[in-house]
Formats: sequence, C-alpha cells, structure tokens
Amino acid sequence: MKISARNSLKGVIKKVVPGTVNTEVTLELAPGVELVSIITKSSAESLQLVEGKKAYAVIKSTDVIVAID
Repeated sequence: MKISARNSLKGVIKKVVPGTVNTEVTLELAPGVELVSIITKSSAESLQLVEGKKAYAVIKSTDVIVAID
C-alpha cells in the first residue's frame, strides 16, 4: 500500500456498527487504545469490514485538530 497521507495506524477492527447511511468502525490500535471512524456504509461493505480483521486508520494531517482546555 502506498498513500500520500503521512499518518497510518495499523490495528484490528473491534466493532462495526452499520447505520442507514454511515457505519461506525472502532479500531483497536493497542490494548486499551481505540480509534473510532465514521465511513459510508457502502465503503464498509466494499472493504468487507468485520470484527477481528486487520485494517489501517489513515489520517490526513489537514483533518486532525488538536485542542486543550
């Protein structure tokens, strides 16, 4: 896999919650460290995302916002 995004995190799919239009995917990156993403339902189906399957979270830096109190 070659991509232009600088950040890709490998994990295992812990949970897939399909909705009418979108699907919520929870990826476990390390024990106790999870990342949740909302993708289109058709993308989740096309990628055949199921619990236990290995997958990557690909983060484009322009879409990540950091905040503090």
